[in-house]
Amino acid sequence: MASALEENDWNTLLQRIKVGKCTPFLGAGVNSGILTVGSEIAKKLAGTHGCPFKDTTDLARVTQVLAVENDPMFPKEEVLRLLSEQLEKWKQSVDVNNFFGSEDQPLGVLAGLPLPIYMTTNYDDLIVKALETHRKDPKRELCRWNKYVTGKASVFDSATGFEPTPATPIVFHLHGHDKVPESLVLTEDDYIDFLVNISRRQDLLPARIQEAMTGASLLFVGYSLADLDFRVIFRGLVESLEGGLRRFSVAVQLPPQEAQQQKYWEYYFRRMEVKVYWGDARNFATELRDRWSRFEK
Repeated sequence: MASALEENDWNTLLQRIKVGKCTPFLGAGVNSGILTVGSEIAKKLAGTHGCPFKDTTDLARVTQVLAVENDPMFPKEEVLRLLSEQLEKWKQSVDVNNFFGSEDQPLGVLAGLPLPIYMTTNYDDLIVKALETHRKDPKRELCRWNKYVTGKASVFDSATGFEPTPATPIVFHLHGHDKVPESLVLTEDDYIDFLVNISRRQDLLPARIQEAMTGASLLFVGYSLADLDFRVIFRGLVESLEGGLRRFSVAVQLPPQEAQQQKYWEYYFRRMEVKVYWGDARNFATELRDRWSRFEK
C-alpha cells in the first residue's frame, strides 16, 4: 500500500528535519531482525515461568505476574537477560557498521539525519550504536520517573548546561534502559506509576526534552496500531505538555487487513493531528532516505 503522506506533508517533514525540529520516537519495531518484539518475549517468559492467563502475548501483564510471584525486579532482570543474549548473538553474526549503513535499515537512516534528540521506549542501545557509525557522539539519558533513579547523574545537570546538537545528540530513554534495571517501565504497575508520577511532576522531564516533544514534529517509528507505549506517550504525555503552537506528527504503521479498520485508525490518528504512513519501518526508511538525499542537494 502506498504512503498516505501527501507531498506537502513530506516537504514539511523534511524542512523540520533540516532545522532540527523533528523528534523521532522509536519503538520495538525498529529493531526488527535484531531483537524479538515484546509479545514473543512475553510468550517465552510465560512458557518458562508459567502464567495464569490464556493470553500470554501481553508483556506488561505477564511481567506483572512474575513481579507478584517473585519481586518487582525479577521480571526486569529476566527481560534484560533475554535481550542481552539476543544482542550478543546478533553482534557475532553481523558487521555493525555495514548493517546500519544499509539504505533500508530504519535505525541507520534515522541516525544519519541532522537531529539533536532521539526519544525511545526501547531498553537497548541500538540507536546509540547506529549514531556512532555516523561518527556522532550520542549521550544516553533516561527518565527519572521513580525514586530509585532520581539521583542518577544527568548531562543536563552541569553548571554550564548542555545543548544537544546533531553531532552530540541525546538519546532519551523514556521507559528506562538496560544499564539501569530499576529505570525500566515494564509491568502494569510500572505503567500506572509512570503516568501518575509524570502527571504530578512534569519537571521529571528536562526542559529540553519537553521542548523536543512539544516544539517539534514527532515521528513515531516501530509502534503498532494499538501499541500501549504509543498511547501512553501521546495521550498520557505529549497532549498534556502541548502548548498553543502544535506541529503535526507522523506515525509509521502497518496497514490492517480490513479496510474498515484502516478507516477507523485514520480517524483515530486524525483526531490527534497525526498523519499516517501506511507501510513497515523499512519501507519508510527507504523512502525517507531517498527523499532526504534529494532534498538536501
